[in-house]
Amino acid sequence: MRAHIGHDLLLLPGVSGIVVDDRGRLLLARRSDTGGWAVLAGVVEPGEQPADAVVREVREETGVEVRVERLLGVAMHPVHYPNGDRCEYLNVTFLCSVAGGTATVNDDESLEVGWFDPADLPPMEPYSRLRVEMAVRDAKEAWFAPPGSRHPALVEPSM
Repeated sequence: MRAHIGHDLLLLPGVSGIVVDDRGRLLLARRSDTGGWAVLAGVVEPGEQPADAVVREVREETGVEVRVERLLGVAMHPVHYPNGDRCEYLNVTFLCSVAGGTATVNDDESLEVGWFDPADLPPMEPYSRLRVEMAVRDAKEAWFAPPGSRHPALVEPSM
């Protein structure tokens, strides 16, 4: 698709998984494109439900099998990649528990993966931090940016 549209803006369906183990630690990945730590995320494939997509993405990126526990939030998230590609993701974030597997770098999207205590997280861009906060605060309702607003954590990061 990029061969046809170049670096122009694409609107894509995305998912994120906040994966929590039985000790309350969060699974994060250090991205190969930016070098920064982030929550696990990816694009929903045609015909795929978002919950199935997050299970697949976490498995593909880390080797960890997860169960989707509940919806954490929904928001638009703009991203400008180092290669010049621009995307805006309609991101659906899920809270996930561990069903099996061992965390390891499982594809070329990550430099490393690791488990982190919520009180001792590595530096992350604001939208990753917001999604982690959704899980840690354990609110009963999903988070969303109020209509007509532009939440500061959703402003395009400089990568």
